[in-house]
Amino acid sequence: MADLPPPKEDELAGTEQPFVQHLMELRDRVLYAVYGIVVAVALLAFWPGPDGLIDFIAAPIKHHMPEGAKLIAVGVFSPFIVPLKVLAMAAVLLALPWIMYQIWAFVAPGLYTHEKRFALPLIFFGSVLAYSGIAFVQLFVLDRMFGFIQHFTPDSVAATPDIASYVEAILSLYIAFGLAFQVPIVVILLVRMGIVEIEKLKSFRGYFIVLAFVIAAVVTPPDVLSQISLAVPMVLLYEIGIVAAGWFQKNAKKQDEDEAENGSAS
Repeated sequence: MADLPPPKEDELAGTEQPFVQHLMELRDRVLYAVYGIVVAVALLAFWPGPDGLIDFIAAPIKHHMPEGAKLIAVGVFSPFIVPLKVLAMAAVLLALPWIMYQIWAFVAPGLYTHEKRFALPLIFFGSVLAYSGIAFVQLFVLDRMFGFIQHFTPDSVAATPDIASYVEAILSLYIAFGLAFQVPIVVILLVRMGIVEIEKLKSFRGYFIVLAFVIAAVVTPPDVLSQISLAVPMVLLYEIGIVAAGWFQKNAKKQDEDEAENGSAS
């Protein structure tokens, strides 16, 4: 009888850690993430500074305000709190890749080699998509959304929004678009984990289009332009996710076959 190849040794054998060590590792990773945010705050406070950040995010609406008009601060502490809030928000965005890396570093010891090869590109891809969603809001959506809204403003009404409410509104849009642009990541994970077949995702296209417009109607302001600006990219990203999932699936299958051949050869 031919000799059978020896069973493949589990890569994670002997790597178990006590619960306290997991908590200490989690504490360290959280601290590293906080340190990254603090460094980002220091850099942004130096340049462009809170005033520069406020001017940057206020540019889309100021373009559609009367000449010489400025955003107002209704709250007593708004002139102090709002710039700090914007600074902290920008720092988290700047440190996002570092934060994502700390999350990956925490879970990496519990992953197999092929899972690590899959996770790291996915984290990078997710960070790029989040930045793309926020940039899309800042550079495209806000300007057209405020132009659409200001078009319906009566001449007897002075368009001088409150800075606190403005920051809160665009922050919600940043979060909505940043999360919505993660559609390819969700699709890839569903396929990779074996929850959904690619053919099922293709047949779900029509339903997803309706779902995208429903989500856009819920999370965006009640103007048609901003809703379309979110729904259409979600549909396109869904298609990108299907293509990317197929590529990841094909690549993972090839790697599994190579590892099986190497294991049988040894």
